[in-house]
Amino acid sequence: MHLAAILDLIAERETTAGQTADRLREQITALTAELSRLDNELADLATTRTTLRDLAADQFTDEDPTIASAPYQQILAVLTANPAGMRAKDICLAVGVDPAPKHVEGARARLKRMVHRGILTENEPGIFTLAPKRS
Repeated sequence: MHLAAILDLIAERETTAGQTADRLREQITALTAELSRLDNELADLATTRTTLRDLAADQFTDEDPTIASAPYQQILAVLTANPAGMRAKDICLAVGVDPAPKHVEGARARLKRMVHRGILTENEPGIFTLAPKRS
């Protein structure tokens, strides 16, 4: 083989390796961005969990274990993220519950129960918000 042919093979291999390296760098950049986004989401979820547990410790008693159940905690999480308030149907959608009338009415009953217990307010008809923190 001639030296020129060998150098051409090396150049081809160099080009291929460079293209592969560039493609891998792009993938690494994309994966790094996705990992960062997921790390931020995990941190937000941990903060939300801690906040909800703190709220539960402040507002709920052993005499009121129902409010500490998962559906009520989901409602609190949604309303914490939406401080302007929400309707029962929107809360159903936010927690992944089918917004069929029977489910919306069940959610509305929970919301009214939470208003009665001073956890939520309903300053406008049908709009539920977190009650101001008790001191």
